[in-house]
Amino acid sequence: MRVIVVGAGVLGASAAYHLTAGGAEVTILDPMLEGRATAAGAGIVCPWRSAVSDADWYRLASGGARDYPALAAQLAEDGEAELGYRRVGALIVAGEDGGLPEAEARTRARMEAAPEAGTLHRLSPDEARRLFPPLRPDEPALHLSGAARVDGRLLAAALLRAAIRRGAELHRDAVTGLVGTVSRVQGVRAGRREFHADAVLLAAGAWAPPLLAPLGLDLAVVPQRGQILHLLLPGMQTRDWPVLLPMSSHYLLAFDDSRVVVGATREAGSGFDHRLTAGGVLQVLQQALGIAPGLASATLHEMRIGMRPMSPDLKPLLGPVAGVDGLVIGNGLGASGLTIGPYAGRLLAQRLLKGEAEISLAPYDPLRR
Repeated sequence: MRVIVVGAGVLGASAAYHLTAGGAEVTILDPMLEGRATAAGAGIVCPWRSAVSDADWYRLASGGARDYPALAAQLAEDGEAELGYRRVGALIVAGEDGGLPEAEARTRARMEAAPEAGTLHRLSPDEARRLFPPLRPDEPALHLSGAARVDGRLLAAALLRAAIRRGAELHRDAVTGLVGTVSRVQGVRAGRREFHADAVLLAAGAWAPPLLAPLGLDLAVVPQRGQILHLLLPGMQTRDWPVLLPMSSHYLLAFDDSRVVVGATREAGSGFDHRLTAGGVLQVLQQALGIAPGLASATLHEMRIGMRPMSPDLKPLLGPVAGVDGLVIGNGLGASGLTIGPYAGRLLAQRLLKGEAEISLAPYDPLRR
């Protein structure tokens, strides 16, 4: 089977990886534009704490979290061990918003069917600060042991390299159109070149809708700008610091290289405006320093900007397009791309190779209204 994957973010890269493992001939096209959501994503893997209540969303998110250890082990066997993936746990804190008892009840309810979530217990402010030293001194916390973090750039690159070693081809070209008819897609057009295949997996994030418009298809995905800040704490060993999850939509997490990531803005209506803004920086820093004032002396290292592909109901858009043979869509992961993306890529690879995935994709119909 020949498959074209449009988009080399974490979903597309995962699909290519699993497709090649199943024997498919895979061609990947992606111009690697600035603003790709995967490259800017924080990398928190902790769906049990999420405030999103939709059961279909949670099925994918919890499946993604459950899948990560096996995926990391499989990639390590393929020579790709550098993913930035580590099970570091999470500290759930109330901050100024309160609500820690409610968060505990909601998290415990989800943990009942999720052994991979680990354990949940309360920490005193001193105990919490021992795990995350910049935390303010009066902040009690809940510690959730199963939470993890991953570096989206490293993960996507590892998946792509592994797929290429299995024979996939990567072209850094922008797809400008689909080849075929309104009822059958047979390939894609990139500049003056055409690529043909048995199926096209369109995983182009917020850039996908214009490619479908000539077929009369309206993909309900819009870009949401997210600005996320990277700080450095030279000389600090941050490798084992837990993810910090306040009641708000902001967060903090640390990586192995004395780096702390804080974020993020959620800017609906931004379009593809790939700019760092004064207001965005202010919002992120105010939230971060309010809960972790010990970061005030950190070095401002980098600000990343990503365009999250948002669906109207926050659920991903996954699966074949009814009435259009040969066209499959993977999109709409929103702010959960690095939790759901690798798992969604595997599910779509299963659908292409076997005709069905291990879970029903019906709730994620890409053209649902």
